[in-house]
Amino acid sequence: MRKLGRPEVVRITGARRGLAEDVRGRQRRYVFSMLVRTLSVVLTVVLWNVERYVAIGTLILGALLPYVAVVIANAGRENVPSLPGTFVPAPTRPVLMPGPAVHPAEPSAEAGHGDGRPSSGDQGRDHN
Repeated sequence: MRKLGRPEVVRITGARRGLAEDVRGRQRRYVFSMLVRTLSVVLTVVLWNVERYVAIGTLILGALLPYVAVVIANAGRENVPSLPGTFVPAPTRPVLMPGPAVHPAEPSAEAGHGDGRPSSGDQGRDHN
């Protein structure tokens, strides 16, 4: 909450609020819930003969609110907030997929002449 005449303070650390500020916040929550309880008890008395169902609802609220207020007030201190990360990961590059496989359509001309003659490397040899 912002106080009148004071500039708003921005938290840049991972430290918790001070103990006095924490206790003051708990007291405010407890006082607010007790004011709501007092209002519900007064409404119960006022509405008892006018709207019985609403009066019963405010009576139940007035009976349960002290327990809830104490549990909220004793809930404990806040968790320590995590510090902002200082490491900024580099953007990932897309992965290159392998290209289409190259399959030769025709056998190479050096492999043979295709007319039954031996290739130049086989000349002079006897083929039986």
